Amino acid sequence: MKKPAKPPRLTDLLQHISPERLLELVSSPLPRTPGYLHWDQLRRRPVQEGLSHEEWWLKLKFGRQQIQRELPLKDSLGKPFTYCLPDPILEKLPAIDAQARGLIGINEQVVNPSLRDRYIISSLIEEAITSSQLEGAATTRKDAVDMLRSGRAPKDKSEQMILNNFLAMKEILALKDQPISPEIICTLHRIVTEKTLEQETSAGQIQQPEDTRVAVWDESDDQILHRPPSAEELPSRMRAMCDFANGAQDTQQYLHPVIRAIILHFWLAYDHPFEDGNGRTARALFYWTMLREGYWLFEFISISSLLKEAPSKYARSFLYTESDDNDLTYFIIFQLDIILRAITALENYIEKKTQEQSQIDIYLKNSLLLNHRQKALLANALKKPTTVYSIESHQRSHKIAYATSRADLLKLHELQLLDQFKIGKALRFRPAKNLEQKLKSID
Repeated sequence: MKKPAKPPRLTDLLQHISPERLLELVSSPLPRTPGYLHWDQLRRRPVQEGLSHEEWWLKLKFGRQQIQRELPLKDSLGKPFTYCLPDPILEKLPAIDAQARGLIGINEQVVNPSLRDRYIISSLIEEAITSSQLEGAATTRKDAVDMLRSGRAPKDKSEQMILNNFLAMKEILALKDQPISPEIICTLHRIVTEKTLEQETSAGQIQQPEDTRVAVWDESDDQILHRPPSAEELPSRMRAMCDFANGAQDTQQYLHPVIRAIILHFWLAYDHPFEDGNGRTARALFYWTMLREGYWLFEFISISSLLKEAPSKYARSFLYTESDDNDLTYFIIFQLDIILRAITALENYIEKKTQEQSQIDIYLKNSLLLNHRQKALLANALKKPTTVYSIESHQRSHKIAYATSRADLLKLHELQLLDQFKIGKALRFRPAKNLEQKLKSID
């Protein structure tokens, strides 16, 4: 992608402006702007009469410097990263707190212990697939879902990436109450990269001074987008990142936990400590932080599915930050938007599934004959009448014992709602013909 235009340096701007004009600029109100504009955006917008783009930028930068907060994260030259708390951030944080951490508007489908595992598995699968696709995995969603639900071995590197991400997300759920450490980060990296690296010994290993240091390239025009810090610095930088993650480096300034999680996402991606898989590991670290801070709804949320829709905007939020004096506000605002959209997507998904479940209940006339797992399978079968189900896939979808899964499917076959057949010695099931009519006629 094309690099954004680098903003003019304030020192250069100040050399070409009189003290009287500077005082006039600083004391006059700012032109209204939609959002937190980077120079690359601002220079293309119409400016108010009597003001040049350079003067507009100077006014903006002076205003931002008054409210900047410094972070322990530093760039390769030792300059600290900063962030601001403009209105777009202050407006979004309470909504995320209420929806992802509190108890406002929680749908019974998520809270009910008998149903939540189904949503957790679906979310893990979605995040595993889309996070891998962001990094180049080429497998179709259908094939990836089939692999994860059936338990079959991956057929290629792309499927291996997706399986690794799925296992990493499960590991995060197990680790969410532990302090983060360099060892845990390396463990997550080893999980997400197993059997996918050119040098398999690089899995879970930060780069060493003798290694060829990785960089972020734009393959379309062969230009470097980001050159990370030297390998010699990585051990100390990772320890500093873990201290920050665990709150050990906090000053007297309050740092909102969502902002902390977003900064960690950026920090690991900026340091790029591993040969490959840095993006997947950074997003895994973000999830760990959100769950550890009590944002329990993130057990059900996939951010990568939305990042995948606009990968250039995701990349640009990194580049805006690096090109404008290490101002992390751009990346924070972009990620907050993604989080809110992901929460809305979950709400829409739950509403859709609730309607599907209600339709099945109407067919069954609220009969207690079938459990919620069987109803969920029938809802899926009505939408996808060619789907083939196995005991293993049903077991994984609902985190149940093999015997329970087998009993579920055999009961549906007994009711003539599923046809049973064999592939080799393995039992398989598919939706019966005229399934909708048979549902309506069940006593």
